Amino acid sequence: MELLSIGLNKEKVLLYKWANVLALITIFYNIMEGLVSVYFGVEDETLALFGFGLDSFVEVISGIGIWHMINRIRRNAGTNSDSFERQALKITGTAFYILSVGLIVTALINLYQGHKPETTLWGIVISLVSIFTMWSLIHYKVKIGTQLGSQAIIADANCTKACLYLSVILLVSSAGYELTGIGGIDSVGTVLIAGFSFKEGLESFQKAKGITCSCQGKCD
Repeated sequence: MELLSIGLNKEKVLLYKWANVLALITIFYNIMEGLVSVYFGVEDETLALFGFGLDSFVEVISGIGIWHMINRIRRNAGTNSDSFERQALKITGTAFYILSVGLIVTALINLYQGHKPETTLWGIVISLVSIFTMWSLIHYKVKIGTQLGSQAIIADANCTKACLYLSVILLVSSAGYELTGIGGIDSVGTVLIAGFSFKEGLESFQKAKGITCSCQGKCD
């Protein structure tokens, strides 16, 4: 009733509810993915998988901001981002920067020491699950965002592509090590994950300032 009173028809109310569900799925999936990835990253001594898991935890912070944004838009369409969203973006950006530096330093140390993971099999499994999940989320977020004419939701869908790319990097580095046994592949994959994390951190601060981000569309 509240949403209908501000001019949203029943179809849009339903679409916003689905957008809300997708945002929650993104949050809880990243939590589970982070826990599993960090566990097996430590267990199998694969830095790429460990870094992938930490990245997933940072994505949770970003996801909470997105979930808040969707609820703000559906209750009061047309308003600008609020302090909660901007603060979430700044925390996300800072966490991505710290993660990037930590991963690069550790990867360089591993390269110097010639470290090799025990196995990267779980990296292959987790990355395949993540690729399917991220692709599905992107598909439905774009579909709902297009139907609602919401550039914010479409931008979120495009930003989810970063998670898809990270999954592809993890898959390539994990499969590469399993096929060749070259330990440096895991470290190189870690550096690439760190690079994407740095890029995501930069975009988070840009969105916090209201700058149009590379994910397309306005970030607020």
